[in-house]
Formats: sequence, C-alpha cells, structure tokens
Amino acid sequence: MGILVDADTKVICQGLTGATATRLTERAIAYGTRMVGGVVPGKGGRSHLHLPVFETVAEAVIATRPDASAVFVPPDKAASAMIEAIEAEIPLVICVTERVPVLDMVRVKRALEGSKTRLIGPNSQGVITPDVCKIGVMPERPHTKGRVGIVSRSATLNYEAVDQTTNVHLGQSTSVGIGGDAVYGMNFIDCLKLFFDDPATEGIILIGEIGGTAEEEAAEYLKQVKPKKPIVAYVAGLNAPTDRRMGHAGTVDVFGEGSAAAKIEALEAAGAIIAPSAADMGKTMRRALGGR
Repeated sequence: MGILVDADTKVICQGLTGATATRLTERAIAYGTRMVGGVVPGKGGRSHLHLPVFETVAEAVIATRPDASAVFVPPDKAASAMIEAIEAEIPLVICVTERVPVLDMVRVKRALEGSKTRLIGPNSQGVITPDVCKIGVMPERPHTKGRVGIVSRSATLNYEAVDQTTNVHLGQSTSVGIGGDAVYGMNFIDCLKLFFDDPATEGIILIGEIGGTAEEEAAEYLKQVKPKKPIVAYVAGLNAPTDRRMGHAGTVDVFGEGSAAAKIEALEAAGAIIAPSAADMGKTMRRALGGR
C-alpha cells in the first residue's frame, strides 16, 4: 500500500507553467501520477501539458477535487501558495521550494493548526510510492516497489538509501523527504506513525542530520510505542563544525545543541539500529529484517 499517496491520488501543481514544474510534471504524468490541473495566477483558463490551468486553488478544487498539491513556487510567494492550498482544504501539500523565509513558514504553521491539510516541506524532495505515484523532484530510478519505508531530511541521503535498499532486493513501500529547513510541516513522528500502520512497510529507515530536535523527539516517541518494525537510523554531520550551517537551513549545531552524536545516542537508546555509515543503510536494514 505505502503511505500518503496511491494510484487514485489526484494532484494539482501550483506554478505549473514554470520550467522546472513543467519538466517534473511531465515526468510525473509519464510515471502514472494522476495530474489533473495547475494553478498559475494570471493564466487561468489556459491549458498546459493538456491540463487545465486555474487562477486560484479554490477554483481548481471545485473543478478537479484534488487529493494533493505540488508547490513549485518561488520562495517569496511559496508561503502564500501553501496557505492558499491549506485554506482550500487540500489533504496533502508538498512544497519543494528552497529558501522559504523562516517567518513566512511561521505563518504557514499557524495556518496548519486545526486544518485538514498535511504539509510536507518546504525544501522537500517529495513523496514516491514506487510504480504508483510520485510528487516532487524524486527520480524514478532506482526506486523499486518493496518493503522499506524511508523518511529523510536529506534528499541526497534519501536517494542513497533508496539505491541501497533496491540493490539488496528490499525495495521501498514509500519514500518521504520531509526537508531540511528549520520550520517545516510533517516530521519524523508523523511519518513513523503512518509507516507503523502500513501493512506494506516491514522496516523503516530514518535519516537525520544536525540541527533542531526532530530526531530526539522521534527517539522519545519510539521509546513510548516500542515498535515491532525495525528502525534503521543514520544521522549525518558527526564531524560537522559547531555553530556553522551545513547546507540546509536547519543544519546547524549551536554549541552542542542538535549535535549528531546526541541524536545518535538518543535513537540508539530508543531501540533504533544505527547504520555505521551512509554506505551501510541498506545492508543494515537487510540484517534487521533477518536477511529475508
């Protein structure tokens, strides 16, 4: 089954006519994703990629009844786009936009409170259930339908875990990129809950990095629920310098707070199996599943 998306998921794209959105929407359609329209202010009433273009999300919702929206909107307008989708009660919103201002995301988080929307991102590589549906920038290959759920802050390490689980013949149930920003939507716990309830997911790979407390919070959750499914964790940034941002907006270890070492210790204490290196995530999961 997988989580968040399936073969029936209907998707609109906010910012559809942009070059990147056009290219990735074409790929999503070719993959089998049910793209049903786009939203571009000032271009409503037109057609693009044989899809109807609407002036507002509200209009798109009335006409197409989408289950999800992919947000390909510049950073200065991304928050407004996300809030528009939230107010239109789209169940799933996936924002791939990078460098969305933190204060803008505070407004988005406020709009999410009590809403009917799940937000993934911003700065997300997206979501893919192999051979079924892809939303975002994730490549089609080497994703393979299988048994491992992957949730990651890092896009590159996400793809590495996908490649490794494919190579050891485990495949993926669903792969989720929650993004590496300091303020964002769905977190590790949100995804873990869904994976625990998903019969197609037999094991989970959790990929964290320095900065913030999401990994420690996930560890506390794991202590409480004592999951039956194995969790393999890898945390990047063990040798990162203190007080320096490393790539993502949320990756900064300020005087020992949010360090990789602390996150690894917390996850291991909660029962997660720590992959010794980024190159060992797939093999570690294979062993955790008993070599099956």
